[in-house]
Amino acid sequence: MEDLKKRKMDEAIINGSAETLTTQDYLRSLLDPLSKPQLVDLLSRLGSQYPSIAEEIKSLASADPVHRKLFVRGLAWNTTSETLCAEFRMHGEIEEGSVIYDKATGKSRGYGFITYKHMESAQSALGAPSKLIDGRMAVCNLACEGLTGATTTPDLTQRKLYIGGLSPEISSEMLLHFFGRYGEIEEGSVAYNKDTNESRGFGFVTYKTVEAAKKAIDDPHKLLGGRTITVKLADTHKGKTVQMQSPAPMVPVPVPIAAAGYAQPGKAPVGSGTPVGYPYHQTVASYPASSYPNPPVAPAPYPTQSQVSYAPVSAKKELLGLSSTPPVGMGGYPYYYPKQ
Repeated sequence: MEDLKKRKMDEAIINGSAETLTTQDYLRSLLDPLSKPQLVDLLSRLGSQYPSIAEEIKSLASADPVHRKLFVRGLAWNTTSETLCAEFRMHGEIEEGSVIYDKATGKSRGYGFITYKHMESAQSALGAPSKLIDGRMAVCNLACEGLTGATTTPDLTQRKLYIGGLSPEISSEMLLHFFGRYGEIEEGSVAYNKDTNESRGFGFVTYKTVEAAKKAIDDPHKLLGGRTITVKLADTHKGKTVQMQSPAPMVPVPVPIAAAGYAQPGKAPVGSGTPVGYPYHQTVASYPASSYPNPPVAPAPYPTQSQVSYAPVSAKKELLGLSSTPPVGMGGYPYYYPKQ
C-alpha cells in the first residue's frame, strides 16, 4: 500500500516538473520575438510589482564585475588607495579599490580602480563622475570602456580648454573655482611635475557644455593670481605646438659626380662626404684608383708598305674617232668639242 502511494507521488512530481518545463518553453517562445526595449520595460514593471523578481534581477546584474568596476583617472600623485576608497564609499559598499603604482619607481601613475559590491552603487557613482580628490578633479567611468569613457564624445575638442601662464602658487582647486563661474566643469587640474610635484605653469579645464567653454574663452577679463592667463581650445594649442617643433622641409640638392666620390681619368678620387640637403648622416664610400684603370694606350700603327708604280696606260681615243691631240682654237687656246 505504501509502495503504491510512493509511486503516485513520484509520478505527480514528474508530471509537475514536465508541466513546469512545458510552461517555461512556452514563455520562452513568447519572449523570443520581443525586442530588447520591450523586455527591459516588462522586467522593470514586474520587478516593481514583485520584490522577489527585483532581487533576482539585482543578483543577475551584479554577478558580472564588468558592470561594477570603475576606472578613475586624473588622480593626484599623492592620492592613496585609502583616500580613493573614502571618496567613493558614499555611493555604496566597495568590494575592492586601489591606486595603480609604477613598479620601477613606486610612484602613482595617476589612476586607479573601484569595484562595488552591487551594480546600483556603480550606477550611482557614474551619475556624478567628477570628484575633487586631493585638489584635483578626478573622473570615473566603467573600466570596460578603458581610457576612452567620457572622452569619446564628438564635442570634446570644443569643451576642453588649455590654460597657460599660471602662477606657481595656483592650485587645482583655485583653478577650478575660478573657471567654475562660466559653467559646470567635468574635469580639470593644474599640470604638475611628476618628480618634484611643482606646477608646470599651465593646466586644463573640460566643461560639460560647449556654451560654457565659449564663455570662458570670450571673457576678456582673465586675471588669476596677479597674472594675465591664456585661455584657448586645448586642441588648437596642441596643433600649434606640434607645428613649432616640426623641422623645416629640406630639398635634396643634386651632387656633382666629382663630389660623390667617383674617380676621373688622370685624377685622384675625391674623398667621401655627406650629400647636401639630407638631415641624416650618410656615408659615401670612396672608390680606389685601381677600380677605374687608365684608358689603354692605342697600339702602334701598322707598318707602311712601299708603293708599287705602274706603267701609265694611254687611252686610245682614236678608236672613238677622235684625235689624240686636242685642236687649238683662236689665240692659241685649246678647243674642246661639245658633248653630244
